[in-house]
Amino acid sequence: MIHEVDEGIRRLLQAGGVPGGGGELAFEAPTTDWTARRNAPTVNVFLYDIREDESRRSAGDLEVFEGGELVGHRRPPRWFRLSYLVTAWTNRPQDEHRLLSGALVCLAGHSRLASEWLTGSLAELDLSVLLESGGPVSEGRAATDVWSALGGRLKPAVNLVVTAPVAGVLTPLAPPAAGGLVLIGGPEEDARRLRYDDVAGDSGFAPARARPADRRRRGGPIR
Repeated sequence: MIHEVDEGIRRLLQAGGVPGGGGELAFEAPTTDWTARRNAPTVNVFLYDIREDESRRSAGDLEVFEGGELVGHRRPPRWFRLSYLVTAWTNRPQDEHRLLSGALVCLAGHSRLASEWLTGSLAELDLSVLLESGGPVSEGRAATDVWSALGGRLKPAVNLVVTAPVAGVLTPLAPPAAGGLVLIGGPEEDARRLRYDDVAGDSGFAPARARPADRRRRGGPIR
C-alpha cells in the first residue's frame, strides 16, 4: 500500500505541474549524501512516520461479490496515517520557496487522491484516500528531531498526512459439496442423500435403502 500512496502523490503533483521546468520529484530521505548528489531543482517527498488510525477500526466481515455472486468474505480494512515532509531543493532560497509554494498550492487544493491517481489495492478497494497538508509533524515528534535524524540542516517543509486503507484478509467461500449431503437420522441404513437439481436422477431425496424385515414399527408391542 505504501508504494501505491507514493504513486498517488506523484501523479497528483505531476497533474499540478510540480516540479515542472525540468525539475525532479524524489521520495528518498534528504540526507547530506543525497543533497550532495542532487544536480537539478527537486521536490522531495520523504515518508518519515506511519501510524494506525485506530478510531477508524471496525468489526464484522464484508461480503465480496464477483459477477453478482457472493464469492467470499473480507475482513474490514485497517487505516493508516502516512506522514511526509515535502521540501524543495535548488541552489537559491528564492527558487526553493517558489518551488515549495507550487507544491503547497497543489496539495492544499485536494482533500483526497482522485480515483485516476490510485493504483493496485487502493484502486481495487474503491475507498477514499484522504490528504491533510500543512499541519504539525506526527505526534510525539518535532521538525528539528526529523532533520537531526537525517543529519541535515533545517529547511522549510510542508507536512503532508495521507490516510489510506490496508485491505483485510479475503476468505473465499468453500465450493459446494459434491454429490449432495448425507443426512443421518439413526442407524446407518436410514441414511438419506440429498441430491441437487443438477445431479443425475430425481431431485430431492434419493430412494431409501431397504429396511430389515424384522424391524419393529414404532408403537408396536413391547416384549
